[in-house]
Amino acid sequence: MVCRSWKAVAVLAILAGPVAAQGSPAVAAPAPLDRLTAALLGATPLEQNLHELTDKIGGRATGSSANVRAVDWALAQFRAAGVKAQKESFQMPNRWLERSARAVVKGEGVEFAPRIAAMPFSVATPASGVTAALVDVGRGTKDDFARVGANAKGAYVLVEQDELKDIEGLFKEYAETAEIEPRAFAAGVAGVVYVGSRANSLLYRHNVAIGAKNTRPMMVMERDAGLRALRLLRGGTALSLTAMLDLDTGGAYESWNVVGEIPGTTKADEIVLIGAHLDSWDLGDGALDNGANAVMLIDIARQFQRLGIRPARTIRFVMWNGEEQGMEGSFGYTRSHLAELEKHVMATSFDIGCGRVQGFFTGARPELVPLVTKAIAPVAGLGPFKQTDAPLVGTDNFDFMLHGVANIVADQESASYGPNYHARSDTYEKCDTRVLRQNAVVTAALVYGFATMPDALPRQTRAQIDAIMKSTDLEAQMKSMGVWDGWAAGTRGRRP
Repeated sequence: MVCRSWKAVAVLAILAGPVAAQGSPAVAAPAPLDRLTAALLGATPLEQNLHELTDKIGGRATGSSANVRAVDWALAQFRAAGVKAQKESFQMPNRWLERSARAVVKGEGVEFAPRIAAMPFSVATPASGVTAALVDVGRGTKDDFARVGANAKGAYVLVEQDELKDIEGLFKEYAETAEIEPRAFAAGVAGVVYVGSRANSLLYRHNVAIGAKNTRPMMVMERDAGLRALRLLRGGTALSLTAMLDLDTGGAYESWNVVGEIPGTTKADEIVLIGAHLDSWDLGDGALDNGANAVMLIDIARQFQRLGIRPARTIRFVMWNGEEQGMEGSFGYTRSHLAELEKHVMATSFDIGCGRVQGFFTGARPELVPLVTKAIAPVAGLGPFKQTDAPLVGTDNFDFMLHGVANIVADQESASYGPNYHARSDTYEKCDTRVLRQNAVVTAALVYGFATMPDALPRQTRAQIDAIMKSTDLEAQMKSMGVWDGWAAGTRGRRP
């Protein structure tokens, strides 16, 4: 108890920013935030929860038995804390899980078996595999495919990639693969093989850019073996590759989000939503992406309930599912809660690991920026914070943005996120839980601020959302993530 009090006092002393001049009265944070801060920085089950979710349950690909266990686990955590919670069903449109993936490369005087990972929405092969020539297409540019010409037809094309260092490199990789794959398909390739972008030959998964429409084997080859194959090809050795992909694929099936609530008082029908996705890919244990933020949300809800804090608006905590396979859980939520979206004051998403929250993306809604800044002002000492007024695609704010709801995404320092993203190395010890606890304080301030501020932003019309498409790179982001078609067809987001 003494330790908790000391830690809380030490941090509370810096939350309001620089020390006031001598003789100036100190500006105290609102009493509920004082209490929340002390609680969140004290002895809570946060580390134990992260251990249970990552070390015990492990990788949680939607559709897997581990994912089902994670849903039940999250629901039990909310209920054990006394938070009203339930599972909410939605339909996943396509089943995709890897059972095993193997490859053999052969050439004159050469044979080796590189480790590979199937890309989500790759097609399976027969048990004996599919064999084809392996062809070097450099970086997969338009000029590279022109150089290779007809040799790409019916072959596996091997694509070189830079080594990934940070989040900026990750976004670049996504954008590049979204352009490479259509070129490859137009060339009539048998499949695409990416030289892994991770050091130490870490394997990882990225979705095929066109998702479930894909009809070819698609894979990532461990970096060292991929570079070896490129050197052989560039030295004049002809190679073939046999890929053996055993995949569990199929049609639609049921999955679940987990939804907890702290009921509001005077504006209980208005909702401030905070979300983090519970699912992960299965090579690693999903600590950074996104178990850490899932357990952080549970911890915040737990302390709101324990302390009896009831803001004006209802705070809804959602553990999303199906995020890695096209943000399907949050898409399902917007369908089932369509009539209620007019009352959603704000929806925020946390999905960049354990790096310090350094601000928020505010979705190209300039009127949202001062509201965010005001909400987190009581914890300014944990900054500096900078709001970036730009839209962001790739996590569970997306469908709220398409429905015109004010949406916010935490902008977090890269820390160890980029190189471990979707990789075998995404494990418990990569997360600095001291920083995660500080993030919980910032997050609690954000949601409490929006749950208590007098006014709220109106929901945008489709025309206003279209205007953001025209004035930003939102359309390009959507196309690179394979989620443009639904908006264009009027089946995702606000109706035309």
